[in-house]
Order: sequence, then structure tokens, then C-alpha cells
Amino acid sequence: MATDIKDAVRTVDAAAVMGLLPDRPRLLALGEPTHGEDALLRLRNELFRQFVEQEGYRTIAIESDCLMGLVVDDYVTSGTGTLDEAVERGFSHAWGSLAANRELVRWMRAHNEGRPASERVRFAGFDGPLEISGAASPRQALTALHGYLSTGVDADLLPCTAETLDRLLGADDRWTDPAAMTDPARSVGRSDEAGRLRLLADELVALLDAQTPHLITATGRDDWDRARLYGRTATGLLRYHYGMADTSPARMARLCASRDMMMAHNLLAVAARGPALVHAHNSHLQREKSTMRMWQGTVEWWSAGALVSAQLGAEYAFVATALGTIRHQGVDTPAPDTLEGVLYALPEDRCVIDAPRLATALGGTPLGRRVSPWFGYAPLDPAHLENSDGLVFVKDVPQS
Repeated sequence: MATDIKDAVRTVDAAAVMGLLPDRPRLLALGEPTHGEDALLRLRNELFRQFVEQEGYRTIAIESDCLMGLVVDDYVTSGTGTLDEAVERGFSHAWGSLAANRELVRWMRAHNEGRPASERVRFAGFDGPLEISGAASPRQALTALHGYLSTGVDADLLPCTAETLDRLLGADDRWTDPAAMTDPARSVGRSDEAGRLRLLADELVALLDAQTPHLITATGRDDWDRARLYGRTATGLLRYHYGMADTSPARMARLCASRDMMMAHNLLAVAARGPALVHAHNSHLQREKSTMRMWQGTVEWWSAGALVSAQLGAEYAFVATALGTIRHQGVDTPAPDTLEGVLYALPEDRCVIDAPRLATALGGTPLGRRVSPWFGYAPLDPAHLENSDGLVFVKDVPQS
């Protein structure tokens, strides 16, 4: 079996990953088993540079706020603002403080300098404006969508005025109260005002769709595309807030599903523009149901990757990342009867692995799922190996 496993091992580079796939996919997703490790992000940067330069990918999408990501996209494509402003204002989850993310933005701007628009690399956040502690107010997305339509269509076609939206939205801290994440009674998501806003958001999106030919001609495709992002985000946020007010036992499962559905819609929109690279946690990109242990028990939901794969088929590819140790986080050498333990026995410090071939080499060998001592790290489920197109393995993750 050891020889068969070695036959599945490749050098870590873009060519090795592409060699695992029958054709270049429209969306090529690279997962990670934990967040915030610069060593893993630097490896992502190295691979993504090669995919851009050698394979013609033209968008890099990461697990970050889709609206904040517009700041980074403006900077890398047209030089709007500064690098400091882009990383400070363009990432959620404090990702802008990570050196590797700053380096990614710097490289993208340098790559785009002097290139025609068709050859520039775009940036996209594909997460909703969400944090583990709650969700943003829908104000930014709703007012931006309304403002776009106000300048492009007859005022009589608009379902409401900007003043009506402002009155219904009220103070933003009504929407962002962190206590609402664990106490549905603190959420405004099922108030009369929120219900009215959901109807208006639907009408605004319908008007955007109905006026598509005129709006693309009048404002340009990029502005129309951005307005569609505002529409997806407004309706997604209002749906999420509605779920936060849910008192049923399925509340957290529905919230997790709602978040990944927002991710999936954003990824499909990115894919419509052309070949794109995606980076996020393995659990958001895998083809199987995702699970998480939360305060009220284990919840399950279909990941963004599963939703996108169901629509794109072979045009979606997923390469998971597994690792051996993160000793500074208490993740030590994996047990030999786990998937990570089998990979840790390989001589390579990092490698790309043909996942289906590895699954065949392992045959019926029973492997347990690794138990992590750290909440921030999610080991791979060996049962999911066959549904990954490839696997990147990093033996030891050093402290940054």
C-alpha cells in the first residue's frame, strides 16, 4: 500500500493540480482546514499566482465579506485608494491583518499595472456580510441597489422612495445586536418593518432584472453586475435576519444553510464572469454536507461547494488541504490510523495528492477521523476523500 500511496503524490504546483483534472474548471476551489495561518495562505498565494500566469484564471475569490471585497477589487483593478486602505477596509473576519493577504493584494495590483481590462485579475469576497456574532444591517446593500436604480430607471417604476427604506431600516444597531445570535427574541428579523423590507427588496431585484437590457447599455455591465451583488446581498441578509428570529430547533441549521446559500449565489455570479479561483474553509467548499458542533448540538447543512457543484458539475473542482501539525495551537503528530497520520508518514513536507487514487490505494483500510484539541482546526473526514478532486498536504505548519 505504501508504494501505491507514493504513486499518488505530486509536487506542489499548478501543473500538478491541473494534471488531476480532465479539463480546466470554471471554478477551482482550494480549501483549508483552519483559518489564519500565514504559512497556508502563502502556499495559496504561490499556487494562485501560477494559476493566473499559466492557466488564465482572472478572478480570486476568498471567504470574506462580498461588499467589503469591492474595496479590494477597486484597488487591484484601477488603483483606487492605497494598499493600506484596501487591506484595512476590504476584508472581514480581521483577514486584512494577515501578512499573506496583504501580499496577495499587493501582487494583484502589481500584476494588473499597465494591463488592459480583459487581462486584469479581479478580486471578490464571496461570504455574506456576516460574523459568528451576528449579521450586518441590510442598509448598505438596499440603499446602494435603490440608488443605482434611481439613476437608471423612471422614478414611477421604483417600489418605494429612499426615505421609506430609511424609515423601515431604522437604527443599524437594531440589526447588529450580538445578543440576537443566541436569543431569537432580540432579533428584528421578523418584525413588521423587516417583512416589508423583504417585499421591497424582492421588488427592487425584480425591477433590476426586468430593466437589464436598458441598464447594461446605460450604465455598463460592471455597474449592473455590482447592482446584482447588492440585490443578492440585501435579500440574503434579510433572509438571514429572518432566520435569526426563528425559535425552532432547526434555527442554527437554517442559519448555516442560509450563509452557504449566499456564498453559493456569489460564486455562481463570479463563475459567470469567467474562470475563477476560490479559497475558503474546506467545510464551505466540499461536496458533502457540512457539520458543526455548536452550543445547542451538532448542525448539518449543504455547503456552498455542494450547491455550486450540483449546478456546475465538472466545471467545479475542489482541492482540499490537510495538515500534520500546528504545534503552536496544540495540534501535534496525528495518530497513524487517521488520514492525516497516513500522509504524515510520507517523506514530503508538502505535496499534492491524487485523492481518488489515494482512496483506491487505501482500499478498505479503516481510518478514524482525527480528533482535534483545538476548535479552530477541522480534520478531514476520510469518508469524503473520494469526492475531492485532489488534496494538498502540509506536514508541519510553523508559527508565523
